[in-house]
Amino acid sequence: MTRHFVRPGIVAAMLLCAAALVPVSTTASTPDPVKLAIFDFEFEDMSAAALADGIAASDSQHLADVTSSVRDLFEKSGRYSLVDVGSVEAAVVKARSLRKCDGCDAALAQQLGAEQSVVGVVKRITRTEYTVRYQIRDASTGAVLSSADSGLRMGADYSWSRGAVRLIKDRLLEKKAQQ
Repeated sequence: MTRHFVRPGIVAAMLLCAAALVPVSTTASTPDPVKLAIFDFEFEDMSAAALADGIAASDSQHLADVTSSVRDLFEKSGRYSLVDVGSVEAAVVKARSLRKCDGCDAALAQQLGAEQSVVGVVKRITRTEYTVRYQIRDASTGAVLSSADSGLRMGADYSWSRGAVRLIKDRLLEKKAQQ
């Protein structure tokens, strides 16, 4: 009777080959999207042509376009799910003065079930010079999580949306994707 002995090195090599054939899960667990309350963008007119009694209809339309573009951007990123802010009855929301309320947007967002809030502002310096800024707060603590100002002069009012989208992409979304 002949006995065959297998060397330990051969057994180890066979086990490694077998392990290589076992499928490995390549799907990493992705975190749930952050519930985000994006309030309507606000307007600060510092120009000499500022209206004393409100905002021009054309400016209101451009602000609506900015808000819509920013909401689309966040939603399409896949990292955020938007919470409807249309039901908020707070005076600061109706007056579009969240930028002046020392973080009250966080509490409003939390009441809506959001985890974070976004307040954005378009500031007119002259009739052809504008800046855009945004601020994101944690809804439970009120802490500022992200804030940026365009620091750029964007040109005509029809470019507000492009400026806001580019600012958020550059300073927030693409920055986080690289981390």
